Amino acid sequence: MSDALFDTATADLFRTDAYLRECPARVLGLDAQGAVVLDRTVFYPLGGGQAGDAGVLVLEDGSELAIADTRKAKDAEGRPTAAILHLPAPGQEALLARLAPGTPVTARVDWARRHRLMRFHTATHLLCHLVPQPVDGCSITPEHARLDFHMTEALDKEQLGAGLARLVAEAHPLTVGAVTDAELDANPQLVRSMSVQPPRGSGTVRTIRIGAEEAPVDLQPCGGTHVANTREIGAVVVTKIEKKSANTRRVVLGWA
Repeated sequence: MSDALFDTATADLFRTDAYLRECPARVLGLDAQGAVVLDRTVFYPLGGGQAGDAGVLVLEDGSELAIADTRKAKDAEGRPTAAILHLPAPGQEALLARLAPGTPVTARVDWARRHRLMRFHTATHLLCHLVPQPVDGCSITPEHARLDFHMTEALDKEQLGAGLARLVAEAHPLTVGAVTDAELDANPQLVRSMSVQPPRGSGTVRTIRIGAEEAPVDLQPCGGTHVANTREIGAVVVTKIEKKSANTRRVVLGWA
């Protein structure tokens, strides 16, 4: 990728509206591996434990470039940049050759896959309410999700499953907000993850609140995509609880 693309900021429309399924965009360039950088996108890049989006880039003549994954671009020192890489599936060299800078496309996310990620991601926030312990690992895929809690006590699978089902059925609304860096520093307990710290430097940090402002079910910094109401999570169940180490208990979620 050229140095100019390192400095390019892809407008991440999913941050303000996770329900956008597509958007018009223009190609800014391709890196050496053929990953596509757009000026704006609805594709979420791998981060915070959540898998990157898949989908297609639709050209003006209707041709579709299949996107297998989405990642944050990194500079020469390996630091994340503001550019977002759309990684094409193999064997599409002829289509990639047509994506000169300025080429208009429609970025269309695989919505069925994305919605599963949104449902699972929101469910992991409910787990944080049910298990009020620090999180030292997270993975959210379309097929399953897991949280690793830093704790020594045993967890009861049936009790945790019942609590999750109750919170889903209670139909708690979800609100996207923000706190200042100073507010976050003054309230370090908002950060549940031990392994991933929220990005700082812009002055504010995006937050996700589940439930009422005066008595939230969960409130923490998060950059991922979520459903608008816990009822939309649907039939998610606790499939496994594992003791991964003396200080780690893993909770795995799956579809009922």
